[in-house]
Amino acid sequence: MNPLRLRKDQATMVRTDQYTLSCDEVNDLRATLDELSEGGLSPTEADFYEKYRDCYELLPSGLRRFLTDFRDDVSSAVCLVNGFPVDDAAVGPTPRHWERPEGYDATIRPDIYLAMCASTLGAPFAWATLQYGRLVQDIFPIKGDERRESGHGSEAFLTFHTDDAFRPDSPDHLLLFGIRNPDAVPTFVAPLRHIRLRDTDWRVLSEKRFHILPDDEHIRQLELHAPDDPALLRAIEMRDCPQPVSVLFGDPVNPRIRLDTPFMRCAGDDPEAQRALNTLLSELEGVRNPLVVHAGSLLILDNRRAVHGRDSFTARHDGTDRWLRKVIVSRQSAAHGAEPIDRVRL
Repeated sequence: MNPLRLRKDQATMVRTDQYTLSCDEVNDLRATLDELSEGGLSPTEADFYEKYRDCYELLPSGLRRFLTDFRDDVSSAVCLVNGFPVDDAAVGPTPRHWERPEGYDATIRPDIYLAMCASTLGAPFAWATLQYGRLVQDIFPIKGDERRESGHGSEAFLTFHTDDAFRPDSPDHLLLFGIRNPDAVPTFVAPLRHIRLRDTDWRVLSEKRFHILPDDEHIRQLELHAPDDPALLRAIEMRDCPQPVSVLFGDPVNPRIRLDTPFMRCAGDDPEAQRALNTLLSELEGVRNPLVVHAGSLLILDNRRAVHGRDSFTARHDGTDRWLRKVIVSRQSAAHGAEPIDRVRL
């Protein structure tokens, strides 16, 4: 039986597992983060993960169990961890640009906490094409990018996607930590397992009949800031000569998805494939769940079993706008025996 043929009333019951840190756990974390931050290494760089390879073991035991259970449960696609204290004054204003010449001292404790949680799930990594390959990256509105469908846009609705869907080695997990979100801008999440599809749509979406291109940021950032980087040529080749892929893949009993709505198309004139894709998008829209990443909240997504988007909002560009920190994870090192991935280059 096609696992996506669910009753509609079943599909609307979207589960979001949540964990809230206790006061004792927060106090223990504060002591741990004070100690790790004294080492002078930032989780934005690979050296941190080389020195503190087992940093996940320093998390409170209850949180560590929650994260490993989430990682290992194929029926779970999204979870939230709440209760980490963020000192709004200490982190300072929302930056104007991800280059952040002032450095990362202001967010060092949230960054270390985020790195510890990410390391529980696998190996944090980054693409050389984004934000100079930093392993913890910024999401906030940038003036002039308001209409762009990216983490730096604001006026444009960020439509459903999985991160880096154009890559066959796209992240297994995506972690978004809230530094601030005063306007409660929601992230929309739609787990694949909660939709229903006809067998014919399932078949079409499982065939290599689609092109997914690199999103603009993978090319634009290098063109502006590192035009001689060889990764730029490879990203342009992926854009100009894409290989056909399926949207749904893997075990039919527990399917996975790759999707990037504004950067994908059918491979040629294929009305059947376009209809199936439109049906999929409609079904995902029907089960989307708005989740607000407040200051101190951590949203974790299985990047192959759920799609996500973001509502539009009006940015003020006055230092008070929504600001998230982001890490992507490969499960290559889920057993923590392999070398950490620092910069996966195109």
